[in-house]
Amino acid sequence: MKITDFRLRELTGSFDFPGEFWEERLSRPVDVYPEHKAAGPVSGFWLPRKAEEGRYQVRTVFLEVETDEGVTGVAGPVAHDVAYIIDQQFRGLLLGEDPRANERCWDLMYRFAVHGRKGEAMMAISAIDCALWDLKGKWLGQPVYRLLGGPIRETVPAYASMLGYSLEPGKVRERAREVAAQGYTATKWFPRHGPTDGRAGIAKNVELMATLREAVGPDVDVMLDAWMSWDVPYTVGMARRLAEFAPRWIEEPVMPDKIDACAEVRRRSPVPTATGEHEYTRWGMKALLDAGAADLLQPDTYWAGGITELVKIAALASAYDVPIIPHGHSVPTNLHLTAALPTTAAPMVEYLVKWNDLLQFFWKDPVRPVNGAVTVPQTPGMGTEIDPAKIERERELRWSERPTELVAAE
Repeated sequence: MKITDFRLRELTGSFDFPGEFWEERLSRPVDVYPEHKAAGPVSGFWLPRKAEEGRYQVRTVFLEVETDEGVTGVAGPVAHDVAYIIDQQFRGLLLGEDPRANERCWDLMYRFAVHGRKGEAMMAISAIDCALWDLKGKWLGQPVYRLLGGPIRETVPAYASMLGYSLEPGKVRERAREVAAQGYTATKWFPRHGPTDGRAGIAKNVELMATLREAVGPDVDVMLDAWMSWDVPYTVGMARRLAEFAPRWIEEPVMPDKIDACAEVRRRSPVPTATGEHEYTRWGMKALLDAGAADLLQPDTYWAGGITELVKIAALASAYDVPIIPHGHSVPTNLHLTAALPTTAAPMVEYLVKWNDLLQFFWKDPVRPVNGAVTVPQTPGMGTEIDPAKIERERELRWSERPTELVAAE
């Protein structure tokens, strides 16, 4: 079997949603600049565009790896800049390769992209790798979790990740209670305030955590994601104020390259530290582990190297007795990996409630939590198939040798 082509399909569709889809955004490192702090949710590839009142348009790109035996692997969605790198850097490299040899393909891409060990190039490698695992499962007629040595379990707890929801206390209380009533045993929220917001911002963050704990009671875990926007003194101070509410973890308190600072937070904080979403490959995760910077690792399967690399990261983390919960870009992919790992090594799956309206929109059978848990698909590969009925417009993306020129087949 040989790879014959990469297809990059840009799909456009629309869905009904009453009111504003994106009610609030998270705090960002760039918010130290007042003009950026004042900005609301910004438009972009991942955010839906309001087509009309109560209806939103979503536009995403999917990768299809085609072979001479008619078996096709699918991955996505990916951003347009990642699609460009797939087309320009890796299409020619992997044409003619055996798609079942995922270790060889991964190593070829890693060695070829010497300036792409992190960021968008590694995201491109990750998407290709996930497509190859989907392809291999289809070729063998088996779900991916079986190829990874599973199942250890076929149903995995999910935690409700509430990015994009309002932080107004009344709405927080209402949504948190809904989450608990739906059977979730954990929920994560995204505070809007950081070190530049003074005492008023501190009070708002404490109010958020107090509201959540009051709403869900003592038996549901609550986590906060600082999204790289805090620093050591602020995080330690916040952790001490929040400890009485028993948060399960504070996530990404500092910028990703500040590994020593994250390790200091972990040493001084009474609340566990989670990080790794914006780190890449086993080498990046090893740096975090060696520094003692994480109680929990959160590599993203679609960013940190794909299934092939996440298997290595999980093994590495287990040697340090640090569990992983992959960041939730792709719930189906993360579920296959998690189902093949011991519960102590991978206890939960992240389910970004609003994001999954977008990220799984085009799947025929999206993975949705039932009673706070997700069940791994039993169909071959990743169990993901694009639903033609949801496609309103499509074009194939293929760039010429000139970087600014796009050749699109409508």
